[in-house]
Amino acid sequence: MIGQIRGTILEKQPPLLLVEANGIGYEMDAPMSTFYQLPDVGQTVTLLTHFVVREDAHHLYAFYTRDERLLFRALLKVNGIGPRLALTILSSTTPDQFVHCVLNNDTNSLVKLPGIGKKTAERLVIEMRDKLSDWCTTSAAEGALVVKGGSDKRHHTLQDAISALVALGYKQQDANRTVTKMDDGAASSEELIRRALRVM
Repeated sequence: MIGQIRGTILEKQPPLLLVEANGIGYEMDAPMSTFYQLPDVGQTVTLLTHFVVREDAHHLYAFYTRDERLLFRALLKVNGIGPRLALTILSSTTPDQFVHCVLNNDTNSLVKLPGIGKKTAERLVIEMRDKLSDWCTTSAAEGALVVKGGSDKRHHTLQDAISALVALGYKQQDANRTVTKMDDGAASSEELIRRALRVM
């Protein structure tokens, strides 16, 4: 089991993250809650990981805080929740907000999360309520980078945000329209994704 990786960030292309550690480049999927807190490309970062082994593939998932990984692992134990949907949930809300909804039987808020229907929301509450009753947060405050540059760089930033939303399960047309609407000409791709997730 790979539980932690410390290395240099080579690439940030949500939800994909490439980190070099001891000469090896690790490709990892991470939720947007993690991307909001990452340093710049070229900087050193320590990430908690969760390794999933399947017959057809091996997947490594990265998290900036213990709360994110703890919630991710708890979500995987719920019937019908896979790694991709768990990442989408973490990308759309904070661990504290999610736990608050579960503990308060707030299925109305849960169904607003992408990929979560009424039955899944009810299942989340039923199966996770007891497991999360002693939840204690240690999450760091979220942050976002501000990127400034020319039109080509701006286009690349917008496309990064759109691609990330599509990877999270949104339709290309909806992602394109929402990102374009949220763009103020200066926000980073991470910030654009954050803004889009609030309204989609």
